[in-house]
Amino acid sequence: MLWLGIDVGGTFTDLVLYDEATGAIRLEKTPSTPRDHAEGMMTGIGRLAVELDRVERIAHGTTVATNTALERSGARTAVITTRGFRDVLEVGRGNRVVLYDIKATRPPGLVPRSLRLEVNERTLFDGTVLRAPAPEELERVVQALRAAGVQAVAVCYL
Repeated sequence: MLWLGIDVGGTFTDLVLYDEATGAIRLEKTPSTPRDHAEGMMTGIGRLAVELDRVERIAHGTTVATNTALERSGARTAVITTRGFRDVLEVGRGNRVVLYDIKATRPPGLVPRSLRLEVNERTLFDGTVLRAPAPEELERVVQALRAAGVQAVAVCYL
């Protein structure tokens, strides 16, 4: 049985091919292709000269999303949330890395406060809508998002 491991990074795509029957391990590294990550993977698979129908297990990982968050290079993003919960992501949990350092600073959130918009809604734990946002309120939010040049929206209702 062949196992194929693929890790797509920001710079390189690494592949490991393991043959369970023989214990042989083959490695390949190819430049990542940010416009189409599959291209870098398929290049590496081609260099390994592996017949995909013989591969029984594939493990795929990526640091692309992590790198995007760390580098803050992703799309201009907004969050729409339940009224009263606009700052939950920024406030976070009560524990702090440096508990007694009153000068400790936190990195800025991924979504600036101006792009965290609230609507008057309530959704229950099972997905039941207890109170739907008014159409006029949603129209106001959409107009604000367009005016801000937002490219991606996360809807995070409570």
